Amino acid sequence: MKTPKQRMLDAYRGIPADRPPVAPELWYYYPAKLLGVDMETFRRMPFHQALKKAFAVVGCEGWGCTFAGNTPSDVEVRTEERRLDADRIESCSTIRTPYGPLTSVYQSDRREAGGWAREKPIKDFDRDLKAWEYLRLGGDPQAIDFSRACADWAETGDAFLLEFYIGDTFYDWFGTSCEGDLEMASVYFLDHEKELEALQERYIDNMIRRTRAVCTRTPFESLFIGCTWSCMSLISPATWRRWDKPVIRAICDEAHRHGRLVHVHLHGKSLAVVDDFPEIGIDCVCPFERGPGGDVNGLAGLKEVARRLAGRTTMNGNIHTVETLIRGTPADVRREVNEVLEAFAGNPRVIVGTGDQVGRETPAENLAAMVDAVVGGGARKA
Repeated sequence: MKTPKQRMLDAYRGIPADRPPVAPELWYYYPAKLLGVDMETFRRMPFHQALKKAFAVVGCEGWGCTFAGNTPSDVEVRTEERRLDADRIESCSTIRTPYGPLTSVYQSDRREAGGWAREKPIKDFDRDLKAWEYLRLGGDPQAIDFSRACADWAETGDAFLLEFYIGDTFYDWFGTSCEGDLEMASVYFLDHEKELEALQERYIDNMIRRTRAVCTRTPFESLFIGCTWSCMSLISPATWRRWDKPVIRAICDEAHRHGRLVHVHLHGKSLAVVDDFPEIGIDCVCPFERGPGGDVNGLAGLKEVARRLAGRTTMNGNIHTVETLIRGTPADVRREVNEVLEAFAGNPRVIVGTGDQVGRETPAENLAAMVDAVVGGGARKA
C-alpha cells in the first residue's frame, strides 16, 4: 500500500500506479475551518501540522510548502505591529542596508488568509533598487539555516508531500515589491530594461546557488516555485518566456542534477505556454484552471493539455474550486473528476487537484465526492 507522499512522488516521476493521487489544494482556509480557528491564529500555527490534520480528515493525498531564508548580517530589520481594530493588524517595517533604508507597511485580517501591502519597499527605482537587491540577494545561500524546514519535513513524514518553497519567478520576485503593483512594475520593465536584465542574471545565479544548497543540505524531494502575477491572465507569453522561463529552467536544471523534482504553480490562463513546460523539464505544474479564471475547459481542454505535455510533465488540478466545489453538487464534482481521469487514461502523470485554494465555504460532501470519485469504485486506472 503506497503512502500519500509516495503516490504524489510517483505521479511527479511518471511511475504507473493503481490510481492517481487526489490532492485538493487545502492550503489556508479549509484547514483553519477544520481546526476551528480564525486566520490570525492560523498564521501563527505550524503550517505543515495544520495541513497534516486536514489531509487526514479529508482522506486524500496532498502537498504543501515550508521555507527558509537568510538576511545579510549588516542589514537591520525592525518591525512594529499595532492593532487597528478587533480584526486588523498593521505591521510597519524599517530595513536599514548599506545602500540606504527601505520601508514597508502590511495589514492582515483575522477573517482573511492573505493580507495586503499598504506600502512597498521599491518606491523609486533609482533610489531603492540597490538596497532592495542587497536585502534579497545579499545573503549567502550556503549560510541558510535549514534546521526548522528539515524538522517540518521529518514531522510531516509520509502524510503528504512537503516541498521546499525555493522562490518565485523573476517577474513576481521583482514586481510584487514595487509600489504601484503590476502597473508600475510593467513600466519599470519597459523603462529599465538593461538594469533588469542584469538583475535577472544575478537572480538566476542566486537561485542556482540556493537550489544547490537545498539539494545538498536537506532531504526535500521536491522544490516549489510560486506564482502571483506570472500567468497568462496578466502578462503575455512573450513576457513570461523572456523574464520567467529562464529562472524556472535554471532551477530545474540544478535540481535535476541532484535528483530532485520541481513543482511550478501557474494559476490563471496557461494554454499559451503549456508546450514550454516539458521543454524546460518541469516535473509537475498546477493548477490548470477552468474558465473564467483559467482556460483549460472540459474534456477537450484536458485532452489538449495531456497531448501537449506528452507524458513528460505531470498535470495537477482542474477541479473548479468555486463553480463546482462551492456552488456545485457531488454529481458536478464527479463529472469534472471523470473528465480528468478520461483525458489522462493510461497516463500516470496526473494528479486530480483543484483550480487553486479550496474555500472555507466548500461543502464537506463535495470534497468527499472528489476523493471518492478517484479512490472509490469505478476510478479509471492510470
